[in-house]
Amino acid sequence: MPDTRPSLPRIGDHALPNRLILAPMAGVTDRPFRQLCRRLGAGVVVGEMVTSDPSLWHTRKSRLRMDHRGEPGPRAVQIAGGDAEMLAEAARLNAEMGAEIIDINMGCPAKKVCNKAAGSALLRDEALVAEILETVVAAVRVPVTLKIRTGWCAESNNGVRIARLAEAAGIQALSVHGRHRQQRFTGQAEYDTIAEIKAAVGIPVFANGDIDSPEKAAAVLDYTGADAVMVGRGAQGNPWIFREIDHYLRHGERLAPPADEERAAVLRDHLTALHDFYGEHMGVRIARKHVGWYLAGDTRLTTERQRDYKATFNGLQSAAAQHRFIDDCFRHAPLEAAAPKREGMTSKGTRAA
Repeated sequence: MPDTRPSLPRIGDHALPNRLILAPMAGVTDRPFRQLCRRLGAGVVVGEMVTSDPSLWHTRKSRLRMDHRGEPGPRAVQIAGGDAEMLAEAARLNAEMGAEIIDINMGCPAKKVCNKAAGSALLRDEALVAEILETVVAAVRVPVTLKIRTGWCAESNNGVRIARLAEAAGIQALSVHGRHRQQRFTGQAEYDTIAEIKAAVGIPVFANGDIDSPEKAAAVLDYTGADAVMVGRGAQGNPWIFREIDHYLRHGERLAPPADEERAAVLRDHLTALHDFYGEHMGVRIARKHVGWYLAGDTRLTTERQRDYKATFNGLQSAAAQHRFIDDCFRHAPLEAAAPKREGMTSKGTRAA
């Protein structure tokens, strides 16, 4: 059924154009990917997690993560840390640099984050959560949002209490991943807790976790009553998912998948943006994981063919060679032709004579 709810959600003064948000993902949601997803229908895109310690911002990695040049608003920056004053200072500095939404990470399950008492590890200390939220909200004039999991573990499913603390502290919207921390990304997301959180608070709630199709997005919105869905891994290699979900919510029917010509154009544009943003040496390497996701998501390719194409692409050493690969792939329709050979290598990885 089409989505007939009368109003779209807001984050503070920012009205969302639809119910679709690109989740922050470290190593994935860089500026090229954010711009691509926005172009293909994401209403709001959130940047990669940035440490709250400004002394670490001098690294090239941090500078690139904080680069939002040329992006339309609202520009959303996610910060992570475990010290309230340091998070508040990071929020102030990011707002001064143009961030229009500050998102606090209390959902990351990675050990290197949780071991520093940050990310989802914070959910174990509700008093500290309240202190952090109140301190950061008081530090900036832009809206502050929060991303959480349902709890630390199955025995500590305290998402509803955290949500109430967030609303009381002045958080403007809440994203909830339907797993507790100890699940990481295993098993299936559950949406009962998200529904309970939505019923418990008056601020917008965004449902996150295993949103990988238009039908799943519609079902999760209907079941939880959430105001929007936040798509993460479902967008890797499939940035078209945003316009497909939007179309389904508006019209109750599937949008036709992108034609080969559009897929090729999007891949070329994405490659060019990565090469330009990172420089050729680093851009070529970062492009490998993205193209791997594109290939994995192409249902016309057998698993063996996906593996061959990925191995071939990963052996390419230049931007020009990567572009030629895309051109060669889409010169054949459908994509069942033999994979292009690596530079100096056969598709099986052995040295060419």
